[in-house]
Amino acid sequence: MTTRSEYVEKAKARLDRWDAKIQEMEARIAEAEADSKAAYKAQLDDMKSKRDEAQHLVEQLQTSSGEAWDDLSASAEASWKELKQGFEKAMQRFA
Repeated sequence: MTTRSEYVEKAKARLDRWDAKIQEMEARIAEAEADSKAAYKAQLDDMKSKRDEAQHLVEQLQTSSGEAWDDLSASAEASWKELKQGFEKAMQRFA
């Protein structure tokens, strides 16, 4: 089983990758034509929202202890999967 610190480090690495993707999308928006910018901006806002939800999950994992950690870690993977799917769906709209 993964320790709390290992799990949190993996989660932080995921967030770092998402941050890089968000920065990439911000650069694409800056170069987009005016009529596309509004749609891209809405998708970017969705991506940022998913990223913020993931950050909140990491913070909960970091501060939980004992039994709370056990309960939270048991449901964390399902939450990550859902957030990842939402993030990737928003990313696909940029493709």
